[in-house]
Order: sequence, then structure tokens, then C-alpha cells
Amino acid sequence: MSTADPVAIVGTGLVGMGWAIVFARAGRSVRLHDSVPGMAEKARATAAQRLTDLAAAELIDEPVGDVLARIAIAETLAAAVDGAAYVQESVFETAPVKTAVFSDLDAVLGERTIVGSSSSGIPASVYTGHVGFRARSLVVHPVNPPYLIPAVELVPAPWTQAATVAAARSLMLEVGQAPIVLTREINGFVLNRLQGVLLMEAWKLYEEGIASLEDIDLTVSAGLGLRWAFMGPFETIDLNAVGGISDYARRLAPLFADIAAERDGTHRPWPDAVVQRAEGDRDARLARAQLPDRSGWRDRRLMALARWRKAQPES
Repeated sequence: MSTADPVAIVGTGLVGMGWAIVFARAGRSVRLHDSVPGMAEKARATAAQRLTDLAAAELIDEPVGDVLARIAIAETLAAAVDGAAYVQESVFETAPVKTAVFSDLDAVLGERTIVGSSSSGIPASVYTGHVGFRARSLVVHPVNPPYLIPAVELVPAPWTQAATVAAARSLMLEVGQAPIVLTREINGFVLNRLQGVLLMEAWKLYEEGIASLEDIDLTVSAGLGLRWAFMGPFETIDLNAVGGISDYARRLAPLFADIAAERDGTHRPWPDAVVQRAEGDRDARLARAQLPDRSGWRDRRLMALARWRKAQPES
């Protein structure tokens, strides 16, 4: 996929507008199209405001006008996708709407163009099975706003070609995103499944009066969230026990199994084979002997974050 090839954004609400910034900031020519009159123009105007904010925060490397000049408006869907290497569909989150848009794309899309859908939970198999380019389609789900939060989930349908996933991943890396590749479709993907578990427990704790709304939020903003700003759950526990993940599992897996049993009556210890596989995956990235050094890295990151938080105004 050549960097000279334009990118089309179909659907220009907040998500589509955010994608336009991601691609234009990375040097890509972007074409905006929306079936609602005036929406693309509104998105471009909003993008100009956001780019000004990014420039003030020193998060873009060139003048705002130069980046904005790469964002154009296409009056028709055919004009938007003409010659495009990649299309980011960002229309309303319902299966009928997405199905209709993919049908429209089927009539005008080039033979090599890849289409990523911004779907936050509906699998691509629900609305891409009827089109001729289905092997070149997949979910490319961003976190809003994508120009500030780089995580993006790549979720193939059963018929998505491996080359399509690889090309989409390469493009996301090129434009500064952090692609998360799923091996198959699953309801809610990864991000919303993780978020959903946390929210379910937060609601339950609040419902039961265990802690106030504010204190439950504080548990994340002043506790879990600080480490999660630069580490995931597996690296967090790997550094939280002298012997790494397996040591952590021996110490605390029974506690988490008991918590699960309190909630749904099912006692689910972490299977030994799964813990060993996770430890092997972590060992491939970080040797056991390097755990102390990595813990020091974590602490320095937390110190930098603490300095930043201390410098921020209260509100």
C-alpha cells in the first residue's frame, strides 16, 4: 500500500473526523464523504479546531494548514473511493446501515481496495458477507479519539484474507496507531470485553453500597489506571511478584477464583497450563533475570506520571 495512495473516510461523525486527523497527520491524502449534506464540511471544520489544539500541545510536526490541506471533501461515494488504497467506514453503528453502505461500496470499489469498519461491537460477518470484496474487509475499531488514543482492534471475518489483516496492520503502524490483532470474531472484541468486566463489577460494588461512586472511580484513576497508562494487565502482574506471572498466580489466583465464585457461583482458578503459556510468552519478551530492571523502568514511568499529575490544575 503506497503512501501516495489516498484514504477515504465514509461517515464523518466524531469517529470519522478523528480518523481523518490520524491519516492526514501521518501525511496521507484524505477524502471525506457523508450521505448527510453538510456533515463532511462540519467534520473538516472540527478537524481544523482539533489540529490547532494538537499543535498547541506540540503533537503535530508541521503547520496546521498543511495537515488540513490534505483533507478534502468528496461529494459522491464513487469520488471518495476512486483510486483509494484504503477506506475507513465510520457510519452509524447499526447492522442495517452498515449493510447498506457496504452494498453501495460494492458498486464503486476498486479491485484492491481494503475496507476497514469502525464498528465497536458488531462483527464484520454480519454486514460484509454479501459483497464481492468481503475478503478485503475487516473491523478496524478505534478508541475515541483515535488521534490521541492509538489502540485499534483488527478483527477479521471468517472470510477475511490474512493478507488483508497484514496490510491493515501495516497501515495502522505507519500512521502511528497501535494495532491489536484478533485471531477471530468475538462479541465485543477485546477492548470492550475487558472494559465490560470492569464496568460490571463497578456497577455491582456501587449497587451493593460497598463504596461510593467517587471512590470506585478513584480506585482506577489513583490506582489501577496509573500502571495501566503504560502497561497491560499481564505485564503488571509479571512485575508484581518476585518470580513473575507464575509466582503471582500461585499467590493470588485463589483469591480471584473466590471473588468469581461470589459473583456467579463458579469457582474458576486460572488453569496451570494457561499460566505456564502466559509465562512463556512473557519470558520471550523479558528474561526472568531482567525483572528487577523492568520494575525500575516501571517506577521511573510512575515517577514521571506523578510529576505530570502534580503539575496539573485541580480542575
